[in-house]
Order: sequence, then structure tokens, then C-alpha cells
Amino acid sequence: MSSSSTGAAEALDDATVTTTVANPNLLSELLGQRDELLRLIERSFSSCAIIVTGNEIGITGPDATLVARLFDELILLLESGQHLDVTKVERTIDMVKEDLRPSEVLGQDIVRGAKGKPIRPHTAGQKRYTDAIATNTITFGIGPAGTGKSYLAVAAAVQSLQRREVNRIVLTRPAVEAGERLGFLPGDLMAKVDPYLRPLYDALYDMLGPDGTQRLLEKGTVEVAPLAFMRGRTLNGSFIILDEAQNTTPEQMKMFLTRIGFGSRCVVTGDVTQIDLGGAHSGLAGIEQILEGIEGIAFVRLTRRDVVRHRIVAEIVDAYERAEGT
Repeated sequence: MSSSSTGAAEALDDATVTTTVANPNLLSELLGQRDELLRLIERSFSSCAIIVTGNEIGITGPDATLVARLFDELILLLESGQHLDVTKVERTIDMVKEDLRPSEVLGQDIVRGAKGKPIRPHTAGQKRYTDAIATNTITFGIGPAGTGKSYLAVAAAVQSLQRREVNRIVLTRPAVEAGERLGFLPGDLMAKVDPYLRPLYDALYDMLGPDGTQRLLEKGTVEVAPLAFMRGRTLNGSFIILDEAQNTTPEQMKMFLTRIGFGSRCVVTGDVTQIDLGGAHSGLAGIEQILEGIEGIAFVRLTRRDVVRHRIVAEIVDAYERAEGT
């Protein structure tokens, strides 16, 4: 089996780097059905020529060393039992270009879910996000739907609780969504806001199981509450997550950020393209300029490249960005 790229002719004057696939059984999955993964790599590094001979892959061009490292990382993923597809190879290419080791990123568990499923970053952006959470007092995760902002934040909170770095987890959201009004919903205040908090419950159920989540809720170790409940409190020894922060007002954002006490860590997530405040100013928009330069605060922007839902979600995000001229 052999293939060569259509890269620039001058690339052929560069040194050639060779990667050997020690286990020939991995070769077909490494290259993909009808060499589709090989073609993807060739398109991503069009200045290089890639030739496969037997179980050896020769790369010639200015990025030959980088491409060789990419193949080595893909081989390590296969050897660890992971399967390759177009999406995973695209993410691996992004990580290698950012000087990350995909075999470490994709093998670095934040926590294990209730059924033993490992929860880990899947993209370079998600890796930057989880690293920021681990090393800062307050981390802002800003990006479109499907990028794992809330889910990874809850995973980091559960990890901190299990390591006894914090005494409790506090999850909160503003009760403003898609033009609905609380007065139109049945029940008391908690019953009315419960639908808005459901995504946070779902993440907890994935990681702790329904029974484990319920026990921690009953003990007060995990608290899920609307943002209005945060006023007047000081939260010490807590991992606090403010979800859907684009729907806070500037006053609410200030109120929330000043609740943080000693030994606490905070993650604020949101998508500034999905503001449901009916024309009011969002407390998330422009917050980076206000807090710029404060040590211990990090901002991580996730993009459509970090979407880990169905492929069509990333394409929908792209379509809206084009329509809005962003």
C-alpha cells in the first residue's frame, strides 16, 4: 500500500522522517477505510509527501517531524484500545499542532462516572479549559453549545470533592431561558426553577449515579440552586459553578463573584451568542476587560473545534456564525 501527497514540489527537498508501525494489525485502522484517515492527514499537511510502504510510513517536507509525531500519537491511541475516526484524528491533529500529546490528553481521566466510564478532555481546547480550572481560583469557560463547558466543570468539581480539596459543590444558574417566565410554570419557587437546573442534575447523575447524587443533595454536600439564592452568602471551601452565565445581568455577575470565600474554586460558563435577557445587558459580555490582569482568574474560549456532540452540532454553530458575520 502506498500513497503520496500533492504537496509542493519543493517539499521533496526536505529531510524524510520514517515511522514504523510495529504491530502490522494496527495499520489498516491507522490509515482508515480506503485510506480516508491518511487522506485527511495529507490534506492537513499539504506541504508534506507521505508514502506508506509495508509497515513503514515515510514523510518528507517542512512538517515531516510533526507529521511523524502525529502518526506516533495515533499508534499510541490504537495500542491503548481506542478507535480512530475522522473526528478523533482531526482533534489529534489540532492537539499535535498545539504541541500537546493526544495520547496523554485523551488518556487523562478527570473522574470516572458512576458506571466506570472515564470523563476526560477530548480536544485541545477542552484540555486548556480543564488545566485552567485546576490552576486558577476562577475560570471562565466561554463557547458554543456542545463544547463540554458545564459537563467538564461538574467533573472537576466532583474530582475536587473526592480529593477532599473542597467540602461541598454548589451549582447555580440564572432562571432565565428562551423567553419563558417563571410565573407561567406550576409549583413553588424550587419547582419552578428545577427545569432550568436539570442539565446540572444530569451531569451529576452521570458521575455519581442517581443514588449517590441524592445522598449528597440530602446531606447538603451538593447544592443546586437558582442564582438568586446566592445573594448575601459567603461560600468557603466550596467548588462553585455558575452555568449559563450569559443570562446574568452585570449586577448579578458582580454579586456572584463576590460570594467566593476562602478555599473555594469557581467556574463560570456561558455562550455570549445565546443571551435570553430580552435586550438587557449580559454580565458575561465584556467581563474579561473588567477583570483583566487579576491573578488567579483565567478565560478559556472554546470554539466549534471543541464541540463533542453529534457532528451536525458543529456545522450548525458554523452556519450561525457565518449568518451573523462572526
